[in-house]
Amino acid sequence: MSREELLSPGADPIERAEETTLRPRRLDEFVGQERLKEHLEILLAAARQRGQAVDHLLFAGPPGTGKTSLAGIVAAELGVALRVTSGPALERAGDLAAILTNLDDGDVLFIDEIHRLPRAVEEVLYPAMEDFQLDIVIGKGPSARSIRLDYYEAEDLVTILERAAGILGVPLESEGAREIAGRARGTPRVANRLLKRVRDYAEVRGDGTVSAQTARAALTLFEVDERGLDKVDRSILTALCETFAGQPIGLNTLAVAVTEEAETVEDVYEPFLLKEGMLQRTPRGRVATAAAYAHLGLDVPAQTAGGPSLFQP
Repeated sequence: MSREELLSPGADPIERAEETTLRPRRLDEFVGQERLKEHLEILLAAARQRGQAVDHLLFAGPPGTGKTSLAGIVAAELGVALRVTSGPALERAGDLAAILTNLDDGDVLFIDEIHRLPRAVEEVLYPAMEDFQLDIVIGKGPSARSIRLDYYEAEDLVTILERAAGILGVPLESEGAREIAGRARGTPRVANRLLKRVRDYAEVRGDGTVSAQTARAALTLFEVDERGLDKVDRSILTALCETFAGQPIGLNTLAVAVTEEAETVEDVYEPFLLKEGMLQRTPRGRVATAAAYAHLGLDVPAQTAGGPSLFQP
């Protein structure tokens, strides 16, 4: 075996077979990733208490760090079957439909390399995840206009959260709703997702009521800060402010630095950071603003001679 093969994080077919017997079966057997394990303990315990499936989970990280093992652990902890596929294997919407329609109630479906999922399959997967329905369209319809939706105000999100709490049977105090709304990135889907996470925390570590204090504690545990930034958002800002010392950086370089796909950085994370005034796109690359430095508790560096005016409030 060459040095390159020895240090490669990918697994060959023989290793994959051997890893099946080496993988931990339960969460308490999984070594490392303590914060992630704490998150999963709460989510899984809450799901068991309600007798429901756990919410959708996204495991991200370099090859060989335990994503498949964690998927198996989730299934084992809930006592359900695990079905495994991969993004490249799902070439058509019908491939995904065949798998989804053969799942039993509560089964865990693990899609490895989901970032390689074809766009046509993505468009079927996301409605299935959100609405638990499959919409397969054959052929092409007439041209349609595009309507751009703005981010929601916090008060509107509070109303949405109160309605969702009523449907889910979650005791939600008004200040708890405001705490969640303030961290929901102006997006109803994010607000409802955070509500479910806080509900899980309240059921496992509290009395089941979502108060402001419970919401703050839960969202701090799940690494969603008071502005709604998560771990990846802060990694992007840290890379811009510290790793690259405030210099303009290209999208691909930034994506590598935070171990995310360039498309994910550009489409998922950058729009909110731009809205919050923490990031700018310039002809020379991405740069952090004074607001980003302030949010991270860092001093704004002196402006380089001849550089663009990046750090004005």
